[in-house]
Amino acid sequence: MFRSRRYRYDNEGVVLAITVLLVGAVIVLTSTITFCVSGIFIIGMFVLSAMMIRSHHKGLMRQAVSVNELHTPALDNVVDECQLKLQPGPVDVYLVEKNQMNAYTFGIETPKVLVLYSPLLKVMSPGELKFIIGHEMGHVALGHTWLNTIIGGMAGIPAPFGASVILYAAFRWWSRMCEFSADRAGLLACGNLNLAVSALVKLVAPEVRSQRDFDQALAAIDAEDDEVTNRLAEAFQSHPMLIRRINQLQQYAATQQYQNLQKGVNRNLGQAIDTAEAPQPSSAVTIRPAKPEPKEQIPPEERWPWLKPLDQTDNQQDED
Repeated sequence: MFRSRRYRYDNEGVVLAITVLLVGAVIVLTSTITFCVSGIFIIGMFVLSAMMIRSHHKGLMRQAVSVNELHTPALDNVVDECQLKLQPGPVDVYLVEKNQMNAYTFGIETPKVLVLYSPLLKVMSPGELKFIIGHEMGHVALGHTWLNTIIGGMAGIPAPFGASVILYAAFRWWSRMCEFSADRAGLLACGNLNLAVSALVKLVAPEVRSQRDFDQALAAIDAEDDEVTNRLAEAFQSHPMLIRRINQLQQYAATQQYQNLQKGVNRNLGQAIDTAEAPQPSSAVTIRPAKPEPKEQIPPEERWPWLKPLDQTDNQQDED
């Protein structure tokens, strides 16, 4: 199987290192008492997070729908393909009835957990769902789920107000870099820049049904970074503005690295089928091949009669 993590955003590791160094500097520059308190605080936050994660997982098992071949076969097919492509490791996927366009992942132990909100299935085409699911599996594959727990606890250590603001901003900075990395994983999972961009647009404009709707929604998103206040507010947000994410995807899709990785992850689908069909020892683990697409009319949003091809050189915005 092809397994690569080279889609990690270039600056993610650098920003993570800066965040950790800032935490260390705050501890060193404060008193010995603060140092001891900080260590206890970080350990306590990690233990508390682990307990809350286990409790949340158990709650999902009782209330949410487990995505599998029996309960949700069509969605399970999409999840299987994303797992085969990205190889994130064991992931339990749940479907939650909640009136919100969202998905998230969490977990310190294995398996990690991926949660999808039901409105996504009503709005997203299968290809767009692959981007959403692939994005979350990218978080799992790159270790963001457990790093978020640790770094989040470190960023919240007791410190003077000014230092706390700096640590919080640094943690959010790293979180935004993680989103860029996960978007690349989503692009690899769906294999289509148009599908990836459309999925991002539909997260904030689920009513999009025509080219005119799409153009209007994209124009509104494009205007986000025109306001200075929005740029300042972004420094304390966990996600970059959508227009930045779209621009980054357009730039990444034009690189040779992306083309090579896309070919690699696509080969995993064929290899899975070959492995399943070949004779195997009874002790071997059989990988279930991706199910064929249902023989039915492809929905209009999947055929893209209304969405014009995105020019990768258009709408490039300065991120200074």
